[in-house]
Amino acid sequence: MSTPVVTITNLKVKTGDKEILKGVNLTIGAGEVHAIMGPNGSGKSTLSHVLAGNPDFVVTDGSVEFAGKNLLEMPIEERARAGIFIAFQYPPEIPGVNNAQFMRTALNTIRKSHGKSEISAADFLKQTRVVMERLKMKPEMIKRSLNDGFSGGEKKKNEILQMALLEPKLMVLDEIDSGLDVDALELVAKEANRTMNSDSAMIVITHYSRILQYIKPNRVHVLSNGKIIESGGFEIVERIETQGYD
Repeated sequence: MSTPVVTITNLKVKTGDKEILKGVNLTIGAGEVHAIMGPNGSGKSTLSHVLAGNPDFVVTDGSVEFAGKNLLEMPIEERARAGIFIAFQYPPEIPGVNNAQFMRTALNTIRKSHGKSEISAADFLKQTRVVMERLKMKPEMIKRSLNDGFSGGEKKKNEILQMALLEPKLMVLDEIDSGLDVDALELVAKEANRTMNSDSAMIVITHYSRILQYIKPNRVHVLSNGKIIESGGFEIVERIETQGYD
């Protein structure tokens, strides 16, 4: 078995007075892609918020070990520097924050934390344009404010652009397929696959099977009512596609 990148043990989480996750257990090894499927309200997005460190979600029990460290004790910015990346279902619009400047600052912050020199503006733009061309993003989008006025599909492509530049250790795609047409979905999935390597891991959170036709998971988990009720191979995806969650 490959070295675990993240190990989630008996994770229980609430927001306000409502318990959402009720004892989630999950281990993802280096080089692995795991899909988490489930109906609305099952707790899928809550898991991504907890991994990111969203303070609105309170961990009441359990543990999360990431690359040998206690993730739950790490501040949000430390998690990002360590290689946690969440592509959110609803990426926020931040008017006044330049897209290129935001991404280059994030990239250089991570590079510095790993003892690397900063990337120059010219090299950054050169690297960025290569990825943008693969994603068929308009060149001017890197000059605009972060996600400001972007369509749903453009926001998702921008998330994947960030991910490709940052090369994180754990990538969580939280319903990245929502709002994408078939062509855009294929481009996003191909770039996600390209970003994976033998040391990284990926969690794909989705309602639907179509993205999993492009990003092939090693394991598939069904989350329902705050717990993983089934784990297996791609046959689970095929069954859900024909029979639904019931």
